Amino acid sequence: MITQRSFPGGRYRITRAEDAALREAIGAGPDPDGRAHPIFYYIASQAEMGISVADLCALCDFDVADGPMMATSKVEFADDLRVEHDYDVSGEILSLVRKPSRTFGALDLLTYRLTLSEAGGRAVVSCVNEWVLPRREDRAS
Repeated sequence: MITQRSFPGGRYRITRAEDAALREAIGAGPDPDGRAHPIFYYIASQAEMGISVADLCALCDFDVADGPMMATSKVEFADDLRVEHDYDVSGEILSLVRKPSRTFGALDLLTYRLTLSEAGGRAVVSCVNEWVLPRREDRAS
């Protein structure tokens, strides 16, 4: 099983228009101090981790068509995210562990970390995501 692997990463700019559209969609008012909505921790990190969800699943020998499921996303903010600000995205797989499952027979628990950093390298947000990868072919009869 995979124990650790880095992602290529990328850069994400949270634009004022993007933040405004998100806030309108969820019924949140604009932030007068230029802070981006906190959910951008997930949007930015997933969008620019440098690998698609399908390719991430393939690294785990899992077909995305089999339905990966998010289990948890734990986030730590060192500072607020800002609109019209660029963030470097980096990430890595922390673990991939096979577990028994009554529903699927077996599943893999994929754990990976994504970090949003300022240009100088200071981490602003770090999140650890866990996904369940059901191993339907391993289901007991």
